Amino acid sequence: MFDAAIVGGGIAGVATAARLQRRGLSTVVLEAHGQPGGCAGFYRRKGFSFDVGATTLVDFGPGGVGGELLEEIGAPPLEREELQGYVAWMPDRVVTLDRDPAAWAVERARAFGDTPAHREFWALLDHLASAFWQASRRGVRLPIRGPADAIQAVRSLGLRNLGLARYLNWTLADALKRAGLEDDKPLTAILGMLIENAVHSTVKDAPLVNAALGVTIWGAGQSRAKGGMRGFWQGLAARYRELGGELRVGRAVERVEGREGAFRVVTRKETVEAARVVLAVPIPAAARIGPPGLAEAVAPYRRRDDEAVGGAVVAYLGVPESEVAGQVFQHHLVLEDYDKPLGDGNNMFISVSGAGDLASAPEGCRTVVISTHCELAPWEGLSPEAYEAKKDAAGERLIGLARRVYPDLTRDALVREFATPRTYERFTRRPRGAVGGAKLSLANANQKAVPHDVGVRGVWLAGDGTWPGLGTVACCLGSRIIADDVTGRR
Repeated sequence: MFDAAIVGGGIAGVATAARLQRRGLSTVVLEAHGQPGGCAGFYRRKGFSFDVGATTLVDFGPGGVGGELLEEIGAPPLEREELQGYVAWMPDRVVTLDRDPAAWAVERARAFGDTPAHREFWALLDHLASAFWQASRRGVRLPIRGPADAIQAVRSLGLRNLGLARYLNWTLADALKRAGLEDDKPLTAILGMLIENAVHSTVKDAPLVNAALGVTIWGAGQSRAKGGMRGFWQGLAARYRELGGELRVGRAVERVEGREGAFRVVTRKETVEAARVVLAVPIPAAARIGPPGLAEAVAPYRRRDDEAVGGAVVAYLGVPESEVAGQVFQHHLVLEDYDKPLGDGNNMFISVSGAGDLASAPEGCRTVVISTHCELAPWEGLSPEAYEAKKDAAGERLIGLARRVYPDLTRDALVREFATPRTYERFTRRPRGAVGGAKLSLANANQKAVPHDVGVRGVWLAGDGTWPGLGTVACCLGSRIIADDVTGRR
């Protein structure tokens, strides 16, 4: 019998397992597919390695949330390339989002205005971001469910920042309105693209604290592992196994039976016995497989959040290096029209592998991943012919818009493939192909978020459906919270 069985081999699952293994527990990770990764995974084609969801790592340097994970499990520092920031290609201007705070302050004043209102707005976002990045690195946990959580929140945030708690009930739109900037299209557009990518929400709905973190996420230290997410997983999985953990792939879990101290995790190939279970899968999937009592425990959250989800359309390109020459930055945001809603190709994110990264692409070549958010319903109920036509049209639209940044893109492409919510449903088993958990709002974030412990003894939930939400840094923080719970370090 294992001390803990972890269902799902994404970042949240393997990070939790590695922490527990390092702390002396015996663990096994059961992953449905042939390799770990989930929505931070990868696939290979013709010598190229493509990231299927997350393309960057956040806060994996010394002292960061990801860096703390690596330190705890005794993993060597990742071989990675530090990213300087993004370039945003907007309808009427080009903006460099530099990770250096001083450079970014100068650039945003140039690009969006330097009025007293603008300075007041950015000062608030900067203050919130600084305080809550600090709190994340110190292990804050939400929702607060007792005195221990409250004490930890105060320690993490710091006494001088406690007054910022009043902004937990604000949205980003509230902050813009207070500054009189709610009708500033370029400003709201750049903010909207950043928070859509980082916290899966909108200017109207995004909680202000979460938006502040999302808007400054590149400044928290973004990097790309050598070999992309494939390189990241080679290192993390190897370290987990060195610690004595068992990573079993091709193990789709059908159900979890039993109770604390005597769980049985049933797959088609085997039944695993464990004293505890961590379900690092989307909440609808966790509810479906059990164990007893879990479906009822998460039902209120599902009624609230099951429809508040979205997906993505992605173009995966393997191209000669000459097609992406001429740009200093490897990551770009592109917006076509201020007056159209975000998503569905009106805006997109471009990620290019680094020069000389032969673990990502053959010599003289690069990978290019272009993604846009989308709603799920338009991709459902289509005939095979209608689906293929829609997929091809969406992918070609992404490539066409990306040529504003890279005019020669796909002239001589070696790989040219498109993915949709159907693709994510097939290859990551996420219900309906939804990615990123529920879209964050005041109704479901922070104090109202899904906790890791929903009251079923011996069972924890991990991943982007729980607090603090989506992304590599969030999954690392969640793994720390669960490991502390399991081992009594709270």
